[in-house]
Amino acid sequence: MNLAIDELTAAPEAEGSCSLEHYLAMPDHSMDGRIAEARAKLGATTILLGHHYQRDEVVRFADYTGDSYKLSKIAAGTDARYIVFCGVHFMAESADILAKASQQVILPDLNAGCSMADMAEISQVEECWDTLARAGLDGETIPLTYINSTAAIKAFCGERGGLVCTSSNTGAAFRWAFARGKRILFLPDQHLGRNTGYAMGIPLEEMQVWDPWAIQGGQSKEKLAASRVLLWKGHCSVHQRFLPSHVDQVRAKYPGIRVIVHPECRFEVCQKADALGSTERLIALVQQAPAGAMFAIGTEIHLVNRLAKRFAAEGKRIITLDDTGCLCTTMYRISPQHLAWALENLIEGRVVNRIAVSAEVKHWARVALDRMLEVA
Repeated sequence: MNLAIDELTAAPEAEGSCSLEHYLAMPDHSMDGRIAEARAKLGATTILLGHHYQRDEVVRFADYTGDSYKLSKIAAGTDARYIVFCGVHFMAESADILAKASQQVILPDLNAGCSMADMAEISQVEECWDTLARAGLDGETIPLTYINSTAAIKAFCGERGGLVCTSSNTGAAFRWAFARGKRILFLPDQHLGRNTGYAMGIPLEEMQVWDPWAIQGGQSKEKLAASRVLLWKGHCSVHQRFLPSHVDQVRAKYPGIRVIVHPECRFEVCQKADALGSTERLIALVQQAPAGAMFAIGTEIHLVNRLAKRFAAEGKRIITLDDTGCLCTTMYRISPQHLAWALENLIEGRVVNRIAVSAEVKHWARVALDRMLEVA
């Protein structure tokens, strides 16, 4: 099949819908009452999901908060007819892949994408695989993709014997893959792949970077054959901003501070940190710490600020690893105005910005996700 054909039904303005421009002209605070009223009218027919990185003005209306996979699983386990996902595009796709046939997924702003997911185009990944096949390496290579990827990439991995992973089970996914092949093609975040491989004892020289914009990925056939992990040249624009110097600076300024970072950060940053972990683990580390503990956290600024407020009463001080702030600009696109517009259209019986993954892509992506559950 041609995985490049990932048909999505996503109508920005359904026929007869209220004008989005009308909402965008209004201030944020003017939406609060309208969102609350719409939520009450829709009741159990609609579930509202808010990713940890979402802005406070939106996430406070969420029925559930969490990372993308946790939220998708929660939604699929409910009887809600409509799933309004305040996150980014690949998250809404994942929710649709896991959703029941009776459920529809809505992304309040179609411009809320993910720079990391966009760094692995399906045509580029297929070209990479063809190169490995010509070198006779495809049969011994297992493709794995981070959940921060498009449905087409998830389906690509599912169809070729691979699976999807999250930042919390990447190590388990690597072990699963090495039991089935000699090499892993890891998509699309090179940092998560490198940090995971190194923690498992794989030398850096056995983890090569595949550059989709270079001939043969910028690698010789010999290096490809000798590699154990082939890292796609992609990254999170938020987490890549953290530098080793930031760790040195906070330690100098705040002796005894604990530095904890997301494994999407650079290898050099992760090596200097006291601990790494998924978003949920970072929260747990703060929660389990004794009163008076101080943390510098290397992740998205909205989550860091929220944790600082949440644990201030316990005498815990939480700051960002980089005080210039690291905002997920694509996540920030979901505004109170977009949310009110989507909900009020639902009240009028109109579904706007529906995300619907095509049947074939959904099948293989679901295979990859189901394998992840087996690993977990």
